[in-house]
Amino acid sequence: MTAPALCLRAAVAEVRGVEPGRYHERRHLPLDAVAADYARRYAGVPATPRAVEEDVVHYRSAGPDGLPVLLGLYGDGDRVRRWLPGYPTRVTRRAVRRLLGATRAPLAGTRSADHRPVDLTSLPALRATPRDAGAYLTTGAVLARDGGETAFSVHRMLVLDRERLTLWTVPGRTLGRLYEQARRGGRRLPVSINIGIAPAAMIASAVNARFLPAGVDKLALAGALAGAPLGLADAVTQPVPVLAGAEIVLEGHLDGTTADETLDGRVAGSLPEFLGYHGRAQSGLPVVTVTGMTVRPGAVFQAVVGPGREQSVILGLAGALSVQLAGRGRYWDLVRDLHLSPAGGGMLTLVAGLRKRSPGDDAAPGRLAREVFDAHPFAKLVVFTDDDVDVRCAEDVLWAMSTRSNLGADCGTFADFPPLPMDPSQSDAWRAERGPAGRSWVDATVPYRLRPDAERAFVPGPVPVTRRRGR
Repeated sequence: MTAPALCLRAAVAEVRGVEPGRYHERRHLPLDAVAADYARRYAGVPATPRAVEEDVVHYRSAGPDGLPVLLGLYGDGDRVRRWLPGYPTRVTRRAVRRLLGATRAPLAGTRSADHRPVDLTSLPALRATPRDAGAYLTTGAVLARDGGETAFSVHRMLVLDRERLTLWTVPGRTLGRLYEQARRGGRRLPVSINIGIAPAAMIASAVNARFLPAGVDKLALAGALAGAPLGLADAVTQPVPVLAGAEIVLEGHLDGTTADETLDGRVAGSLPEFLGYHGRAQSGLPVVTVTGMTVRPGAVFQAVVGPGREQSVILGLAGALSVQLAGRGRYWDLVRDLHLSPAGGGMLTLVAGLRKRSPGDDAAPGRLAREVFDAHPFAKLVVFTDDDVDVRCAEDVLWAMSTRSNLGADCGTFADFPPLPMDPSQSDAWRAERGPAGRSWVDATVPYRLRPDAERAFVPGPVPVTRRRGR
């Protein structure tokens, strides 16, 4: 049987077998009601003010072509970690080095799928709210190769018509660089858009490629997370690989054509963003022209509702690896675990557990915070705790902040960073009301010499990794 790390269907089957009460099937809902139904019944922070891990829901016959919609698969971080044998129990420097040593290049495989006429409107792409610009692909992993480089990342894509999509990529992503490289050379950039991919591939797709060592790409990293290589197959209509096991694959190209992220000519909102707020539409986005479409028999259309917990878990698990991969200074040996909280969309709020070795290590939080903010432009707040605190438990982190820090003395802010547009508290209007934004860190660790005065009564050593809902 295929492992859950390597196959979406195996991951769903694992949930049904191990946690049957957390798998649900919903029927007879119109497509426009699916996202709102999921948000109302199952979604947690940051989509709703509920501190819950999300269940997996199969919306049957939701789409115009009868394709069911799958939501919630990545809505529980413990569940996803359970599927990935290579993901470190704790994200330490040594553990990440072991992960890099276990990378496995993908193997040539075959894709068993039906070839369908290209019609993007036949897919059950969700329009999450009436304010959205239109129907979006939200879990399409774009794979491209050019000049010996591989790009593999998930992007939001607005369905413009039967054959075209807009593609939004934040500055600095590999895909954007390959696109510009091809455009300057007068070439099209062939791409495959893979929907319903292996969980190991999904997490690897969100790791920052800038911090991977030479010769290691995200597809090989996915093999390390899964403990086995991914399978790649050739596209039918484009010279580009596809993920052999993907539920749905769209083949196409970027050729320099652009369009605004709108269907009615008025650029306003896009779709709900990962932080829980309405997104802003973009102008002049690259357009993907789709030339081929393959669908596995019995396929499901995987999606996320934007700011649901799923995106935060994907970004957070991948982001913790990225943070540790980027660490260069000597203090990184003190880091015993990293966690990017869903409260910050899996990107803004980092908790780092430290194990100090000497009084000189009391300086570590400020030094590490600066390194994090320099390397990761989305990071906004870093909380440092001792390693007897569960960095994945919000209450335990607040306990450390309440009893091991005095914010007037133990909080620092760096003001020399550009604002993040997705965060309303970093906007120009907010600045006019409250003052400039910054990047802050909190030292909620015990001073080394005072450790005997702040021992937990019932935790004799490093906190065990726990699994529970509603953290």
